[in-house]
Amino acid sequence: MTKYHFAYSGGATPGNEAEQKKTMENWIAWFGVLGDSIVDPGNPFGPSKSVSANGVSNAGATGLNGYTLVNAINLDAAVELAKGCPIISDGGFVDIYEAHEMG
Repeated sequence: MTKYHFAYSGGATPGNEAEQKKTMENWIAWFGVLGDSIVDPGNPFGPSKSVSANGVSNAGATGLNGYTLVNAINLDAAVELAKGCPIISDGGFVDIYEAHEMG
């Protein structure tokens, strides 16, 4: 199995407590579908800064708002897993990267 990094961007921010609860329920249900393929369920991201040769800026350059690490047999299988991600139905998207082991 190969590890794949799901990087989440965009999507609507839940506006009230009921929407937050429903969003969390959707993520928990999707993680249940992913089952043993999950290596690290990840976390949402908070405030960020970007560092470059030009200095530091207050906003992250990529707009990422969270991640998950999964196992899949290949990139196409990882894509199929990502298609059920709740962020997609909230207007966001998932970028999928193969994670290479270092050393």
